Amino acid sequence: MRALVLGGIRSGKSGHAEGLLAASSTVRYLATGPVPAGADSWSVRVAAHRDRRPAHWHTVESADVATHLRDDPVTPTLVDDIGGWLTAVMDRRDAWTGGSVRADIDDLCAAIDTVTGPLVLVSPEVGLTVVSATPAGRLFTDELGTLNQRLAAVCDRVVLVVAGQPLAVKELS
Repeated sequence: MRALVLGGIRSGKSGHAEGLLAASSTVRYLATGPVPAGADSWSVRVAAHRDRRPAHWHTVESADVATHLRDDPVTPTLVDDIGGWLTAVMDRRDAWTGGSVRADIDDLCAAIDTVTGPLVLVSPEVGLTVVSATPAGRLFTDELGTLNQRLAAVCDRVVLVVAGQPLAVKELS
């Protein structure tokens, strides 16, 4: 099973995604974003995520998701979150000033295709709010929307979480 769990900020998407793998004896949790120094409110959020995870889950903090998926395509894996991954890629590729993230997105989708164990991807849903007033905000929204569509195409299941309630968007047929 490859699942994409979408939702807004504080929608419950991460908790739902964790529940999809709760019965697994081993889970690799790929955390895509670092905790910046001095970001106290972000540190509190990250700590809450860490505290919620079972002790037998193994956490890997890395934005190199494709490599980790290829290195071990069998272990049940949760990637949280794709928005953090995309931000890191956009920074690395200088996408904010014209660089392209296309090759990285292609590589991520190809790596997902190699996964044979359970995989759950968590990503923020876009397009349900006002259009960003900044060029960088609009660029990120556009890139994330396109990426979410690509991920939905390679996943067996897509779930939208709203107010803690999962809504099936795509089910394995």
